Amino acid sequence: MDRPVRIGIVCPYQWDVPGGVQYHVRDLAETLRGMGHHVEVLTPAEREESLTDPWLTFAGRTVPVPYNGSMASVQFGPVSAARVRRWLREGHFDVVHVHDPAPPSVGLLVCMMAEGPIVATFHAAAVRSKWLAAWGPVIRPWLEKISGRIAVSDFARRLQVEHLGGDAVIIPNGVHVQAFSAGPPFAGHTRGVDGPTIGFVGRYREPRKGLPVLLEAMRAVVRAHPGAQLLVAGRGDAGEFRELVGEDLRPHVQLLGELSEADKAAFLRSVDVYCAPNLLGESFGVILIEALAAGAPIVASDLDAFASVLEGGTAGVLVPRGDARALARALTALLADPARRAELAARGPAVAAAYDWAVVARRILAVYETVLPPGGGEVTAGDEPAGGAAELTVDPRPARDAADRLTRWARR
Repeated sequence: MDRPVRIGIVCPYQWDVPGGVQYHVRDLAETLRGMGHHVEVLTPAEREESLTDPWLTFAGRTVPVPYNGSMASVQFGPVSAARVRRWLREGHFDVVHVHDPAPPSVGLLVCMMAEGPIVATFHAAAVRSKWLAAWGPVIRPWLEKISGRIAVSDFARRLQVEHLGGDAVIIPNGVHVQAFSAGPPFAGHTRGVDGPTIGFVGRYREPRKGLPVLLEAMRAVVRAHPGAQLLVAGRGDAGEFRELVGEDLRPHVQLLGELSEADKAAFLRSVDVYCAPNLLGESFGVILIEALAAGAPIVASDLDAFASVLEGGTAGVLVPRGDARALARALTALLADPARRAELAARGPAVAAAYDWAVVARRILAVYETVLPPGGGEVTAGDEPAGGAAELTVDPRPARDAADRLTRWARR
C-alpha cells in the first residue's frame, strides 16, 4: 500500500486479560503503526486506567460467558452503542477491522453501525458453534456488510463458512520472531545445562489446555528422567496449583506465575522441550510459533491447528490428544535424544519466519487494499453518507427484530 491509511481495529475481548486475540490485535496495531499507518483500537477492559496507550479507546466492561471452551466477552446495549458511534464518527477511518465479530460484543455493534469498508478476522474454531448455529441467521445481515474476510486458520475458516456463508482468505497469526529467537535465557534455567526441563504456558485451570494430561504423563517422565522438571507459566493461585499437582509430583513441578513478554521469550529459549497438551478449541497456536522461533523442540497434541503449524509432525512431535501414555512416551524419548532435539531446534526458526509480523501485516494490508473504494472515502456511523464506498443494503425489519432479541439476551 503506497499511502498511509487510517485504520480502526476492534478487539471484542478485555484488553487487560491475557489472551491470543488481544495479543494479535496489539501486535498488529503496533506493526502497522511502525509502518507509518494511523491505527486506533476500540476495546473493552476490566479497568479503563489499564489502557495507557493513546491509541486505545475504552469500549466499556463486559460480561464473561462460556464460548468455544473458554470465556467470551458479552457487551451489548445502549451505552456500548453510544461509545461505538462516537469512536466511528471521531476516527475518520479508511477501513475498520473487526476481530471475531459474531458474538454479541463491541465487534458486532461496529458491524451493525458502520457504513463503509469493513474487514473481519475470525479466530474461533470448533466442530460446531452453538452460538452461531442459533444466531447465525439473525446476525447475518450485519455480517454481510463485511467486505473482506480473514481467518487465522483453515479451521477458523470452516466455522465461519458453515454458519455465516461466504469465504475468507487464510492469514495466520503473527509473531515477532526476532524477540523470541535472540536474547538471554530465563533466570536459573539454561537449555541443555539445567535440564531436563519441560515448559508449559497457559491458563492451567482451563480443561481444554490439557495440563492434567501433562501432569499424568510427568509421572512416567520422572521415572525415566529423575531430574526432570515441569515449568508452568500462567496466572493462578499457588495453593490451588499445589493441590492440582499432587504430593508425588511437587518436587518436579514449578509454577512461575504470569510472565511478561520478555520473560516468556526467555522461558521458551531455555526449556529443553515445550509441551502443548491442549484438548480442543484451538484455532491456531501462537505459542507454538513462539516456541519454534525460540528454538524449543515441541511435543504437542494432534489438534488440526497444531498439526498445521508443525507441518504434519516434521517441525515437532505430535501425539494423540488426551493420551497421557503417548505423551509420556514422546516426552521421555525426546529428552533422551539430544540429536533429535538439536534437529528440531535448528528447524524451528525457519518455520517461524513465515509468521513474522512484518510478513503477516503486509498480507493484511493487501486485504485492506481490496476493500478500499477507488475514489477514497471513510467509514461512517450509519446515519451519515457512506463517503463514496459501495452501498450495502440490509432489510431493516429483521435487523430491528434481531437487535431487540440480542439486547434481551445480553441483559438476562
